[in-house]
Amino acid sequence: MEARLNLMTKPVAAKAMKHIIAAGKALTESTLPAATRELVMLRASQINGCAGCIDMHTKDAAHAGETSVRLNLVVAWREATVFTEAERAALELAEEGTRIADAAGGVSDEVWANAAKYYDEDQLAALVTQIAVINAFNRLNVINQQPAGHYEVGQYH
Repeated sequence: MEARLNLMTKPVAAKAMKHIIAAGKALTESTLPAATRELVMLRASQINGCAGCIDMHTKDAAHAGETSVRLNLVVAWREATVFTEAERAALELAEEGTRIADAAGGVSDEVWANAAKYYDEDQLAALVTQIAVINAFNRLNVINQQPAGHYEVGQYH
């Protein structure tokens, strides 16, 4: 399987991609825990069926010390006992933020209030931005049929 296009070789797309990549890198400077960011990116990528991002974020998270049990249970986090209440709130926000079209009013006030119990405004801003950025990457990869399985940790960092 090959991608439909190499977006980085197309001048306008490459310029736009560099900005999206820079936005993602800027989020590493936030006080939002790195593990939470990885779990959120993995969950959004699962929902969107983005194999490339699932490949990347499971490998990056494992390299950073995340356990295989937690990574395997992200897809069923509601029934799993291995996530903190803060992580569960972030995963719920990621799901509603990713499935905007499925929710009549977007992210519910209850989901937002629950996330706000665990994260300060700067962390919430980083969380919302992280959800938006990973959804952008997911859409780029899915539309482009980006193949997955060969990502190596740190390849794009």
